[in-house]
Order: sequence, then C-alpha cells, then structure tokens
Amino acid sequence: MIWLVRHPPVALHWQKRCYGASDMGLSREGARMAAELVDELVTLSPDLIIHSDRKRTRTIAQRAADQLSAEILPDHRWRERDFGNWEGRSWNSIYRETGNAMDGMLDDPDCFRPGGGETTRELVDRALDGWRTLPKGREIVVIAHGGPIAAVLADRANASIQSLPDYIPHTGSITEMG
Repeated sequence: MIWLVRHPPVALHWQKRCYGASDMGLSREGARMAAELVDELVTLSPDLIIHSDRKRTRTIAQRAADQLSAEILPDHRWRERDFGNWEGRSWNSIYRETGNAMDGMLDDPDCFRPGGGETTRELVDRALDGWRTLPKGREIVVIAHGGPIAAVLADRANASIQSLPDYIPHTGSITEMG
C-alpha cells in the first residue's frame, strides 16, 4: 500500500506567496494538523516513510518514523516546483509584474519557466520518476507537496498536464493509492 500525504498549511508569512521549493515551517494550524497527521500515519503502520526533505514534510516524517521505528528516507524528487526568482514573492506582485505570463505553466508546460525555475514538464517528470521507483512490496507513506502529488494523480487518471490544478489535494490530506 502507498499513501501520498500533502503537508499541512505553511507559516502565515508564506501564505499568499509563491513558496514552491523554499524551506519554511508550518503555521500554528499546520502544526496542530501535523500532530493529527502523525497519529493517523502511525495507525497506517508504514514500514517506509519518504519525505521531500523540506522542513514542512521532514518534521512529520520524523515524528511518525520515531513512533513506528520505520525507515525514513528524504527524496528531492518529491519537492514542490522550483519557481526560481518568484519564490518568496506575493502572487499579486508576480501578477503585477508579469501579467498573464504565469498561465504559461499550463499553456506551455514544456518551455515556460516561472521565475526562471522549473517547467511543468520537469516537475511532472521528476515526480513520476519518484513514483515509479518506489520500492515494491512495502507499506509506504510519501509526505510531499501539491504539485508532485497532482502529477502522480493526473498521470494515474490519464489526464492532461493542463489538468494538474484539478488534482492538487488539500493541505494535510492523505490519498490512498492502493
């Protein structure tokens, strides 16, 4: 069995900002949700917990692994998209500066690099590589981010890359993959 877990909400200072691959902690509400997530993950009893290596996934993974004595592995392929120099800026300021350019993430997924960062195709390929190389025959929890999880869910549904936003799970959610 494999479960994909999206981290809880990030620190308030980062909300309404482009944070992507940046490494920040959780909000107070996110920390409360993280404690509940850890309890829920412990009941799932995975023997392997993989996380993106970002603080907002690592702390949850470590707490659950400690309680379960489970193996824990960081894997950068589960990180959120790298938004380059857009990271840390408010979405409103990015829009004021670039207008509809951010639509390129879906309109031109193979070439558009938001803030000089990663294309949508690169994000999808990276996440699917992480997914396809998960060990077989294990009970695995992957604690990751909206973009990589959406990439896996859209791929499994044979959906187009333009539909990725439809597959982004809620923060703090657990998706059972079978």
